[in-house]
Amino acid sequence: MDAMSFILLNFEEVRRRSIEVWMSIPQDKLDWRPDPEAMSCREMVHHVLEGEYLYHQMLEKPLNLSLTEEHNPYKPITFSSVEEALKFAQPYREKFIEFLGLLNENQLTEIKIDRSEMGYIRELGDMLLRVAYHESVHTGQLLDYLRTAKVPCPLIWD
Repeated sequence: MDAMSFILLNFEEVRRRSIEVWMSIPQDKLDWRPDPEAMSCREMVHHVLEGEYLYHQMLEKPLNLSLTEEHNPYKPITFSSVEEALKFAQPYREKFIEFLGLLNENQLTEIKIDRSEMGYIRELGDMLLRVAYHESVHTGQLLDYLRTAKVPCPLIWD
């Protein structure tokens, strides 16, 4: 298996496990949060899906690919359910996975992602791992939310 195959597998596995956690959030707990400063369960799912969209837009720019959307389609939306959020996100997810499939091994080290405004410049391969890690961290947070809210947690460590 080459590096791109591993990266794609990682994205698929992270999302599969995130969906298991997201789907286990009871409808009446979507707005639950551990404290007033924290994101709610609903906000965190939204944040992860929106984040992937925004990372995708950022990652495409160095490749000089034409961006089909300059606006953020997630901004005006509040999802009423996890299912609704996933349905909305599906075409954007498909475009992101398609984008990943077009990358070759050399691009993982040759392309630099300039996030100087955030204090770093990273190789594309490094950034792709960080994108998946971002989702993983929030999935872990949601597992903690569920435990704290006394909601049964799904077994995602298969």
